[in-house]
Amino acid sequence: MTRISDMKLNAHIHLPPNFSAFGSVSQAIELASEQGLSVLGGSNYYDWSVYEEFAALALAKRIFPLFGLEIICLVPELQAAGIKINDPGNPGKFYLCGKGITEFATLTSEAAALLAVIRRNDSERMVQVVEKLSALLNVALTAESIRQAIAQRHGCPVATVYLQERHVAQAFEAALEGSPDALDQNVIRSQWMKAGKPGYVPETFVGFDHAYRLILALGGIPCYPTLLDGSNPICPFEADADTLIASLKERGIWAAELIPTRNTPEVLTHYVKALRAAGIIVTAGTEHNTPELAPLVPTCVGGRPIPDEVQALFTEGTLVVIAHQDRRSRGEAGFVDATGQLCPGFATHDERIADFATRGSGVLNAL
Repeated sequence: MTRISDMKLNAHIHLPPNFSAFGSVSQAIELASEQGLSVLGGSNYYDWSVYEEFAALALAKRIFPLFGLEIICLVPELQAAGIKINDPGNPGKFYLCGKGITEFATLTSEAAALLAVIRRNDSERMVQVVEKLSALLNVALTAESIRQAIAQRHGCPVATVYLQERHVAQAFEAALEGSPDALDQNVIRSQWMKAGKPGYVPETFVGFDHAYRLILALGGIPCYPTLLDGSNPICPFEADADTLIASLKERGIWAAELIPTRNTPEVLTHYVKALRAAGIIVTAGTEHNTPELAPLVPTCVGGRPIPDEVQALFTEGTLVVIAHQDRRSRGEAGFVDATGQLCPGFATHDERIADFATRGSGVLNAL
């Protein structure tokens, strides 16, 4: 049995039909197995039908599947103040994750209503983006034709495909390939689709409370995906660890996630230790939401190793999420409840985190 302290863990990747480095769920699982991962977490946008296949394939390889999601929302007061949160290009734009969701196969009425608004807003915007780009670039594409192509490529129902900007840019890149007007998908996104560019359509994001409530309605732990020195300069919302921690607690967020490939070991260590000291659990992932098929085991920027003390905290946080997901799936109290309140009965944050980490270790060892 692999010691918990030696386990390789990744709590955040995107699986197709989300825009992903992987051609299929099975490819992601095979690579995770080959690279020795014990835990792999999905963090998909707006549809989680793929998690049934993900769970079956992962468990067959004795990899624990963590179920999560990612939502983009907007904080108008921070937007008005020009404060960037965890998006380096857009003030007020707030990425929020949910960890250890359990109520996604059959949605509650509340979750269904909250999700329907997000799906509708997102889908309507993508239709307009594709229409604009089709006219500007003289390409006969529609949002529906792109969705059909994605579904065919990944062998999934069209209804599970929700377009992201990367999907659209990739489709136009393919349509223009070989023509005198050929464009790289990154150029299409940056020069045609972003704010102030010819193909831009204003985002219609829901508010923070809407996103937060959806995560809770799905049984998850609201989690802040932290950018840090993945942006230069660091976004003002994250520029000071103590201020960031206060802001997260004010919003009822008791989990944070890092994508360490963006961060230096020094910055990573400073923030991770500060977050955990404040009672906020921390996890790590790789996203894999670009075409690059990078290693699944998280490292710091430039392939530098994650410091041992930080890796230990990532392991602890992942075990807490495992325990939460396991307990909520059995109708028991999770790390947070349906209102976002921390599990009662503990004198300190450390006691609660230690208890859930121990329970998560037991779940993982029983796999």
